[in-house]
Amino acid sequence: MREWLRDIRKARGLTEAAVAAAAGITQVAYHWIESGERTPRPETAKKIAAVLGFPWTRFYEDGETEEGGGTAE
Repeated sequence: MREWLRDIRKARGLTEAAVAAAAGITQVAYHWIESGERTPRPETAKKIAAVLGFPWTRFYEDGETEEGGGTAE
């Protein structure tokens, strides 16, 4: 679980669906990313980060990659 991502989203009063729509991805893909089941491709990471206002590289910092999933969107 990427609690940091969920916390940022909730602090901005946004739903998963709202972030997904603003980033141009499906809500399911966003859910997989937020839950840690998938790591976004750099293009998608940049879009989500722009919507939520944090550095996109946060997705790739040590300890933040998923343990068995693939990439999303």
